[in-house]
Amino acid sequence: MASAPRVRFAPSPTGYLHIGGARTALFNYLYARRQGGAFILRIEDTDQERSTPESVKAILDGLEWLGIDWDEGPGKEGAHGPYFQTQRMDLYRKYTEQLIAEGKAYRCYCTREEIDARRSAVEKQTGKPGTYKYEGTCRNRTDVPEGRTSVVRFRMPDGEGRVTFDDKVLGPITKEYSDLDDWVMVRADGIPLYNFGCVIDDYTMGITLVGRGQEHVNSTFPQLMLYQALGWQPPDFAHFPLILGPDREKLSKRKHPEADVMLHKRNGILPEALLNFVVRLGWSHGNEEVISRQQMVEWFDFDHVGTTSGVWNPDKLMWLNQQWMKLLPAPVVAERLAPFLQARGVELPPGDPRLERVVLAFRERAKTLDEMAATALKYFQHGVEWEEKAATKHLTADSRPLLARVREEVAALPQWTAPTLDEVVKRVSEQAGVGMGKVAQPVRVATTGGTVSPGIGETLELLGREETLHRLDAALARP
Repeated sequence: MASAPRVRFAPSPTGYLHIGGARTALFNYLYARRQGGAFILRIEDTDQERSTPESVKAILDGLEWLGIDWDEGPGKEGAHGPYFQTQRMDLYRKYTEQLIAEGKAYRCYCTREEIDARRSAVEKQTGKPGTYKYEGTCRNRTDVPEGRTSVVRFRMPDGEGRVTFDDKVLGPITKEYSDLDDWVMVRADGIPLYNFGCVIDDYTMGITLVGRGQEHVNSTFPQLMLYQALGWQPPDFAHFPLILGPDREKLSKRKHPEADVMLHKRNGILPEALLNFVVRLGWSHGNEEVISRQQMVEWFDFDHVGTTSGVWNPDKLMWLNQQWMKLLPAPVVAERLAPFLQARGVELPPGDPRLERVVLAFRERAKTLDEMAATALKYFQHGVEWEEKAATKHLTADSRPLLARVREEVAALPQWTAPTLDEVVKRVSEQAGVGMGKVAQPVRVATTGGTVSPGIGETLELLGREETLHRLDAALARP
C-alpha cells in the first residue's frame, strides 16, 4: 500500500500572499486532505535583500484567513524542520561538498562581467536573446585565481541524453541534455539558488509530489538532473496553469491590485467566496459554481486541473461573494461585518443582535461586507438626512396624519419586532382606506431618508424604538 502523500507550499517572503501562490497552496492542501496526506509550509527566505519578517507574517496571515492550514511549518514544528531555508544552510553545504567531491559539481571563478560579455556576444551573433549557454570554462580548472570568489555549478553529464518526466497535469515532457547548461547551484556567498535548495529540501522533507505553477516547468529539468546525480528518487510533479488578469496578462503584483489576497479581505470579500473563486481558476467539477471547502476536498484531483490559463473575472467574484453572504449562517457573517462597521465609527459589542439583523436585512442586496456596512451605517446614526426628491414626494401634507398615527401606535407597542411593526402599518393603511404603500413609503423616507430599504417592519426593528420615534418626530416637524 502506498504511503500517504506529502506535499508542500514554499513561498518566498518578498511581499504579500499572491493569488497565484494562494491557489498553489490550495491545490496542494486539497490533494493532501483528500488523500489523507500532509501539507507542509516551507519559507524560501534566501533572498536576503527582499525577504522580510513582515512578508512572512503577510503570507501566514493570508493562509490563515483563507483557512489553508498546514500540518508542518512555521509554528507547527515537525520531524523535517526547520522550515525556513536560512536555517538549513548546513544541509546545503553538506550536499554541495558531496557533489564537488564526486565530480558532479565544480567551483566557477568566472565573473559576472565576463559572463555578461560572452552572453552579449552570443546573442549579437545569433540574433536570438536567451540562447547563451555557459561554455564550461571552469569545468576542469584546478587553480584558484587570486582575489576571485566562486559560485558552484552543477556539471551536466557529458554526451547525449534526455530528461523526461510525466507531469500530472501536462503529461510527458522531455528536454535534451544539449538544451541544458552547467547551471549555478550556489552563489558566491554560499546561498543556494532555487533549483538546488528546493531539491535538497523536498528530498529531506520527504515530499512525494511537487505541485506548482507552469512557470516552473523548465526548472524541473535541472532539478531532475540533480536528483539523478544524488541517486535520489524524484517526486511526482504537477504544474498548474497561469492566472491572467482582466487584461489577459499574467496576474502580477506590479500591474494588478487584485493579486493581493488580503486586499479582498479589506474589500469585504468572504474567505469562502475567494477560495471558491480561486479553486475555479484552473480546476472544475462539472458545472458546479458554488463549491464548499468540504466539496473541494471530496472532489479535487489533478485530472480536472486544466492546461489553459484562468482569467480573473471580478463580476464572478462578486456574484460568488453574494452567494456566500446568503449561504453562511447569519451569526458568522455578522461577526465578520463588525470590523467594517467599526471602521465607520459604529462600535457594537460582540454578539449584539443588531449585527445579525443587519445581515438578514441586507444580504440579499449587498455584494460585499464593506457595501453592507456602508448601507447599514445610517441605521446606527442619530438622525437622518432626507433625499430631497423622496421627501418632496412622500413627506407631504397628505401623509402627515398617517405618519402621526403610525408614530402614536408604534410608541405604544409592548414588543418592538418586525411583525408587530408591520401590523401597525397595515392597520393604519386599512383604517385610512389607502394602500400599504401610501403609509409604508412615507415612514420609510422619514426614517431612512430614501425610498429603498428592507421591509418596513425590518427597517424599524433595526433602527430601534428610540431612534425610530426621533426620526418620525423630525419628519413630522418638517416645514
